[in-house]
Order: sequence, then structure tokens, then C-alpha cells
Amino acid sequence: MASCLYLYLSPKLPSVEELKRVELQIPLKVYSQDLNIIAEFGEKKRSPVNFNQIPTTMVDAFLAAEDDSFFNHRGIVVSGLARAAFELITTGSIRSGGSTITMQVARNFFLSKRKEFTRKFNEILLAFRIEEELTKQEILSLYTNKIYMGNRAYGVGAAAQVYYGKTLDQLTLAQMAMIAGLPKAPSRYNPIAKPERALQRRNWILGRMLELKKISERQYQTAIVEPDNAFYHGSISKIDSAYAAEMVRQEVIEKFGLRAYTKGYTAITTIDSKLQAQAAKSLQSGLIAYDRRHGYREVEQRNIPEENWQQTLSNSPSHAGLEPAIIAEVADDHLMVLDKYGHTAPLNWANGLDGLRLYKTASSRTKPIESARDIFQVGDLIRISKRNHTVHLAQLPMAQAAMVALSPREGGIKALVGGFDYRHSRFNRITQASRQPGSNFKPFIYTIALNNGFTPASIVNDAPVVFDDSALEDLWRPENDGGKFYGPTRIREALYRSRNLVSIRLLRRMGIDRTLEGLQSFGFNTGDMPSDLSLALGSHALTPLTIARGYTVFANGGYLVKPYILDKVIDRDGNIIFQATPQTACDPCTQTKTEIIADATKISAEQIDLQLEQLLDQWAQESIPDSEKDHHQFIQQTIQNAPEREITAAKRVIDSQTAFLIDSMLKDVITKGTGRKAKSLQRNDLGGKTGTTNGPRDAWFSGYSSHLVATAWVGFDDNSSLGRNEYGGSAALPIWIDFMTEALKNKPQVNLPQPTGIVSVKIDAVTGARVPPNQRGIYEVFRSQNVPQFSTTGATPSSGEEPLPADLF
Repeated sequence: MASCLYLYLSPKLPSVEELKRVELQIPLKVYSQDLNIIAEFGEKKRSPVNFNQIPTTMVDAFLAAEDDSFFNHRGIVVSGLARAAFELITTGSIRSGGSTITMQVARNFFLSKRKEFTRKFNEILLAFRIEEELTKQEILSLYTNKIYMGNRAYGVGAAAQVYYGKTLDQLTLAQMAMIAGLPKAPSRYNPIAKPERALQRRNWILGRMLELKKISERQYQTAIVEPDNAFYHGSISKIDSAYAAEMVRQEVIEKFGLRAYTKGYTAITTIDSKLQAQAAKSLQSGLIAYDRRHGYREVEQRNIPEENWQQTLSNSPSHAGLEPAIIAEVADDHLMVLDKYGHTAPLNWANGLDGLRLYKTASSRTKPIESARDIFQVGDLIRISKRNHTVHLAQLPMAQAAMVALSPREGGIKALVGGFDYRHSRFNRITQASRQPGSNFKPFIYTIALNNGFTPASIVNDAPVVFDDSALEDLWRPENDGGKFYGPTRIREALYRSRNLVSIRLLRRMGIDRTLEGLQSFGFNTGDMPSDLSLALGSHALTPLTIARGYTVFANGGYLVKPYILDKVIDRDGNIIFQATPQTACDPCTQTKTEIIADATKISAEQIDLQLEQLLDQWAQESIPDSEKDHHQFIQQTIQNAPEREITAAKRVIDSQTAFLIDSMLKDVITKGTGRKAKSLQRNDLGGKTGTTNGPRDAWFSGYSSHLVATAWVGFDDNSSLGRNEYGGSAALPIWIDFMTEALKNKPQVNLPQPTGIVSVKIDAVTGARVPPNQRGIYEVFRSQNVPQFSTTGATPSSGEEPLPADLF
């Protein structure tokens, strides 16, 4: 009968050659431009490892658990099969298995898991074939990379990361035994879901290892008393980049379909990991500072019974470093708080209680509390932050913020943060939130004016006016912030002082149609823009990414580049299956392609060896899996060997003279206007503009150097008011400054070169008319054909530079 079965089943068995060629399902990995991993996507978490990367102790643990005679048998163990056959005959099912590791490899790669006699016989036949054609080490390598370990982890490399956040060589003996116990029943022996049952299984395996003389009595006694600290480690990224990673995931899936989740693709982004980390830090600290200014709202939950404290903390995730805690004790001058790790610590008066005011409205707070007992009780759920080994009172902000940084050279997104914390809200405000930009939009209006005959010294009257515009619902009486008007004003001054009436009059004199046509040069879709004068004040809602793109034109001297985040996709064999081809701001492109790529992507052939050496030094100090190191080197080699990509020049959308003029005007916003807090960077190559909308409901700052463009936005998702005294200069600008301080560190100061046809002459600060060199005045830049006439009334004794209102800062 056995021979008949063999003749019947043998021709139907798959070839072991298929096993040698098998492609493990490897998830999509997303890397930053400097090759730090920022995300992994796929149903199966897998980090393939070579046999020599698996510690001997872990191999011993698996053999003790699954197949202690593995190195002695030829694929089957007769006694185990006899036991399984007896169970099938007497009970109708197979309970104990009887499968060797080789048979499990056969089943996992080729056969179903139904416990049938024919399947078991197929396992036996295929196990014989596998043993004939593969070494024991190759069989174990296939097994340890394929086996399911629970929590979407496949293979030992993924299991070590998912359960313990470690590499294989960092695991303790007890942790190796715990992982070795998973293949038998990943759900039943899961150390997270079933810790008691998993601990019993772990200790049984340790006992087997002792019995087999794989560990000593001392090792055994130490391991069985070791408490297990397994918990789910979902992300292998050390960079707060979830919003950016999700954008990349969507783009890769759009290009390659769902197979991208399993084919081992690697996506290289334009993200700079250092800039990304700083952007997240700056945004979170800036939003927390805004939130603190408006008072403490309320504890998150009250009167939690003590028996529910730990469960409540476990169910309350941390966001941006703000951890949940429960008040265990209240005194007048301090609190004792319990954190989610079971630690109790004091929260002292100086760490958030001193001067604490309660929120009343966006524009009002209570007087400071006199005692912690005024608002806190035992059993309250609150938020804390931990700094310098001390606990500070915190709360999750209700307001939101977003920040994006672009390379002005080719549009690569270097940092992107779409909100306070991705786990708290997945809504990406950089690409999905259209908000009114307010005065942040004015530079585009002024640029169009400069391109249509106006000069920085052109005089426009800053005076009240009432518009009966048919495109508006009612009479419109626009005002400046503060309600004051300043009369005839040079448009340079009007821009850096953010005078609304001047912007409106500029737009009216140019005409809506001409202005809308000019706005298209900055990449704006003008089809939905209002055909009325409110456009001058940024009434049309735009995303922060759209605004940032427009500002790259100011930073690069007049070229329109397109933002992009996915630079290349590499398959598991090292083939580049997608390569971005960004248009670059250069006309003519006098640099070589290699020089342009180096400048645009920061990954040149000359940098490969240095970067790899730095990564190796980093790996020596950090816990990076060997498989990850191999993958880094694989990707580095692929990039190094890739052919140069074609570089095309970006379209020039404003001429070099106009670009120079508006750049000089935007620099004045920093040096003496609404953005002058940015003078703290002590650079002369910065330009930008604040923006605040009615309410105020939106606070903006967009600014740039020749190296980087960045836009920061602060507001509420429901369009609530930010509160009085909140402006672009108070809410958004500090975020931008904090980010750019680090982003531009050690970067040379580079200004646009003065183009041919631009001259500097002395003018009257009030009238804008030219004055002789020996008379008092200020210097202004003009196109040579637009130099004003000499003044006929003489120089004005005053400079005309009145101080800025305090509420603009």
C-alpha cells in the first residue's frame, strides 16, 4: 500500500528547486534620503537573516522545542510519525503533530495545514527530497525566516523586533526560549496576549535545553526567574515621519499596486532625517507653547477606581512624548503621579503648577491657582512630560499645526509634519487642509506688481475705502490690523509692515484678470480663486504645500519647481524600477549632471564611501539588525552603480530682475518687519512673510534661504479662533525659527546675485522720488529703466519709518 501511495503522490510533489528559488514575502521599506529607515508597510513583518546571524543558543532553543534530533535524522522521526498515525486511527485527528523541522518546511512552503493522512505522507516524501538536496543549515534558515510568530511577524528577525524591540544578538536566553515557543501555536503562546501560558511554554523549553545539556544549571535557574517584558514594538523607525511615510506608501501603491507590500521593494525618499526630526520637534514644542499660553483646560478623565488605574493607562497612548499618568496623591504644592510603567514620581510645584491658569476662552484665563487641590483629585487621568529625570504637567493641544520644508533647487520635500502626532490624527494638513493664507499670500501679489511696472518705491495710498463690489455679498470696508491708516506708502514698506489697503489698491490697479494670470506662474490653480479684491488679502484657501511651492520661486531666483517626495524605488534584486526626474532651477544648466544630482539629492557617487563608513560607525554603536546593515549596503551599492539620470531645467516664471527686487523686499520683512524675530538666526540671506486671517483663525509663516524653503501653519481643524494677540509672528514664526536654526546650521549665507540692469539709487523715504547724493534719503533698488525722477521739493527731514505696532510681533 505504501508503495502505491508513493507512486500516486510522488509525481505531484513540487521540485525542491522551487524551494531554492522561493521569494519570501518581504514588506515595503521606506528610507530617508540619507538611508535611515522611516517606515515599513505590509501584512507580514519580515527581516530575513542568514543562518550565521542566528545565535547558537537560539538554534538550540528551537531544536529543543521542535526537533531535538534534527541534525541526526534524514527528514522524519519514525517514533513521532507512529504516534501521529495512532492518534489518527483512534481519534480521527492528529494532535501531537509528529512533524520534524524539515517536514514543517515542506508544509509551510508547499502544502496546506489540514491534518490529513495524504498531506502527512506528502510531507514525508517532500522532507526526504529536501534533506537530499539542502544542507541542514539551509533548511534551518528557511524555517527560521518563514515560520509565523504571531502579531504579523514572520521569522525570528521580525519576532525579535516585534516582541522585544531587539536584534537577535541582543536577546537574552529567556527571550530566545520565548520566541522558540511561538511556532507551535502563535496565538496560544503569545507573550503579549497570553503571558501566563507563554511563560509556561518558555520554561518548559528551558527545561528541555537543560535536559539536552545545551545550557547549564546556573543558566537555567537565571532564565526561569527572568520576568518577561514583551510588548508590541510596531515601528522600527527612530524618526517621527509617519505623515511623510504615508504619502510615500500611497504613491508606491499607486505606481505598482498591492504587490509592493510583499515584493521587497525599497522606496528612497527626499526626506532628510535630521531635518525631519527637527521639524517634528519644532512643531510639537511650538504647539505646546501656544497651548500653554491659553491655560489648562481639564483633566482627561476623573474618578478612576484604583483597581482600573493600570488598565486605563495601558489603554491611553502617548502622543509626541506626552504620557498618560494618574494622580495617586494630591498635596497643596505637589502631586504624586503613576505612569504607565508602574512608576510613581512627584510632580512638583515648579514643574507646571506654579502660575497655572485655567482656560476660559481662547482669549481669557482664570487667575493662577493657589493650590494643586484647587483642580486635581486622586484618580484623575492627566498628561505628563519627562525632562531631565523630572515630571512636568502637560496636556494634549487642541490646536493643530503643520510644517513642510522644500529644496528650492528641485522641489524635494526635506521635511514634512502634517500634525501634532500621526497616531492622534492621521489628517495630513500639509496636503489635505486648505486654509486661508492671509498676508502670507501678499508676496505673490507684489511680485506681479513688480512685473507690471511698479517699483519697490512706488507710492500707494494706505487710506480707508469702501468697496461696493458685485462679486462680494455686501459693502466691504477692509482695514489694517489695529484699524489705523498711514497714508501714501512705498510698496516695500507696505509689504514688510503688512498694510492691507495697499495690497488691495495694487490688485485693483493691476486688474483681477492680469493678477490671476500672473498667479499661475507660481503653480496656483486659479480656476477656483475669487474674482474680487479680497484675493489681495489671501482669502482663497490653499494647502501649506502649495504655498511653500510658491515661495521656492523667491528662493531660487525665479524658477517654478514641483514638490516631490519619492525619489526612487528599488526591487529586491537591486533594479531601480522607478526614478524621479525633477526639473531643476538652473538656466542654463552649466553644471554637470553629477554636480546637479549631488546638489539636489545629497547622494553623489563621491559621498557613497564616506556615507557608508559613517553608517558602519553608527551601526557599531546602535542596535541595528544585521539584516538591516546588509540592506543598507545593498541600497548604497545600487545607488552608486546607477546610471546618471537626465536633468531638465525648470521653467523660469519671473525674470531675474523681478526675482531680485521681491527677494530684497522679503528680506526687509525679516530685518524690520513682522518677521523680525527671525533676526535671532543672525543671517542676511533670509526672506519671508507672516500671515494671519480674521479671527484670528490661521497663523502662518513662510520663509526661505537659498538652501531651504519652509512653511509653518497653526490653527484649529474646526476653524475656531486662536485667540487675540495670536498672529503669524507669535504662533507660526517661532516654529519656523526653531526649525531653521538647526536646518541652516553651518550652511553658508548665499544671496541672489544682483542681475544686470538693476541699480541702487538714493530716494526720498516718503515720496519715493530720487534725491541728490548730498541730500538725506534712503537707498532703493530699481530696474535701470524705472529709476524715478529727482524730487522737485527737496529731501524730507524725516525718514518716514514709524515704529511697528507691538501687536504684530
